[in-house]
Amino acid sequence: MSNFAFGTYRVSDLNPQHIEALKEAIDAGVKMIDTSTNYMDGGAERAVALAFREFDDSKKEDVEIVSKFGYIQGTTRQRHDEKPFEEVVKFSESCYHSISRSFLQDQLSQSLKRLEVEKIDCYLIHNPEYYLLDAINKDVDADERLDEMYRRIYEAFVGLEMEVKNGRIASYGISSNSFSKPHHAVDFLPYEDLSTLAFKAAQEVGNDNDSFTTIELPINLLEREGLKCASWAKENALRVLVNRPLNAQHEELMFRLAEYDESAEYYHHLNELLEVSDNDMLRSLYNLLEQLDANKHKFGWIGDYEAFLYAEIIPHMKKTLDAVDEVNRETMFNFIDLFLQEYKKMVMYECSKTTKKQLEKFLEGCEATMQECALKFLMKKDDIDYILVGMRKPSYVHQVMGLEE
Repeated sequence: MSNFAFGTYRVSDLNPQHIEALKEAIDAGVKMIDTSTNYMDGGAERAVALAFREFDDSKKEDVEIVSKFGYIQGTTRQRHDEKPFEEVVKFSESCYHSISRSFLQDQLSQSLKRLEVEKIDCYLIHNPEYYLLDAINKDVDADERLDEMYRRIYEAFVGLEMEVKNGRIASYGISSNSFSKPHHAVDFLPYEDLSTLAFKAAQEVGNDNDSFTTIELPINLLEREGLKCASWAKENALRVLVNRPLNAQHEELMFRLAEYDESAEYYHHLNELLEVSDNDMLRSLYNLLEQLDANKHKFGWIGDYEAFLYAEIIPHMKKTLDAVDEVNRETMFNFIDLFLQEYKKMVMYECSKTTKKQLEKFLEGCEATMQECALKFLMKKDDIDYILVGMRKPSYVHQVMGLEE
């Protein structure tokens, strides 16, 4: 049976609720915390350190920290502009990527500092297939790009074996979304030779045995291709960490495998905001609110709404409020903030209703909530060691950890 691990994607050291959730999880017996250098621009690693300060050494020794490197974003992206890192591929204007040995050393130093530790239990290469995606876009020959991908991974493995020898990490591995792709996919990352690469890297460094221990990949109720990789991993004495257990892709659509309650406060805040907006100056806002209310059931999943919120809704609201004096603008912002909090709850509720109907065949035979069905599906898989779940509220910690009882 799999264990639950605390996933820190979108966890911030600036959010007290996230720190409390981490502490609750450690108190509840979580054995692993998964983080990364780029999560909240290092804020996730700092949050782990803040939570750990509350515990004695014996308690902290019971919790394994797994972190990752590879992404060049945020302040790391700014550093790259000033002094470029090696072997960098560009994914977008705000996201670059590298798994070079020098970048590994730099990022590990940053992680150790943020986590306030001298050694990280397991350090993972984070989505090395960014090189493959870049090479595909540049029409590099398939054999040529795969050879170069293996070369880069091997060099990273040598660097990781050196860090094991130097005592800065205990073990290492790879976290890759491409492990979950079909073998015929152009961006599939073949994994069958990774153990051989690790063995050769250990030999080059002079270590008796390699310290390649871990793979991480997406597997969930809808995305099961990765189970083949998980089976290979267990045959090669590697442990398997599963991410995205509740955020699933299916037929090019995204689904949130969770159910949410209808907001009890939504219509109160909607009507309150409509009332104060019912005038010529704020007519544009009034019309937007009516449209939002009429379309709250039309978002495919919560990610679609969040993208629309930042691209369309918030800019529209800010432009409308430019005509309002400063005092009244502050009051309006408060009204809008309360409304948007409840509107998001309603969108999540409507999405979960739609999702449950669309995925009836996947949920057949499970009478629990969607999230329980999705997590129990993974818990029954012998090849999975840890399921990474984002538990950013103490209440989520108790809900998830309670499933292990």
